[in-house]
Amino acid sequence: MVTSAPEQHSPVKVGVNDVLRFVLELFAIVSLGIWGFLAWPLPWNIVVGIGAPVVAILLWALFRSPKAVLHVDPFVKAIVEIVVMGSAAFAWWNLGQPIVAIVFAVVATVSGVVNGRREFA
Repeated sequence: MVTSAPEQHSPVKVGVNDVLRFVLELFAIVSLGIWGFLAWPLPWNIVVGIGAPVVAILLWALFRSPKAVLHVDPFVKAIVEIVVMGSAAFAWWNLGQPIVAIVFAVVATVSGVVNGRREFA
């Protein structure tokens, strides 16, 4: 009887910044949905409330996620991240919550810079 050796997989290293970035992504998507439903009158609130998060998810899945569909230059990834995170910060600012907008923008920026430096290393 022949037995094969177990496959060797390198362990996936998930750091604190990876978890933070995931939480920031979820917060951005939820923020865009909240903004769409609260900042627009009927029937546009339904369209924007559903459409804005869908567009953000689509952009992230195509260009920025760890298993992105399209592999692009790191600068394109950074632009997509700035658009999605900046849109979420703008959404909070537009809803009259500047403190949430500023704190989110600062945390997202620091996390993005840390991740970008790791990608270029």
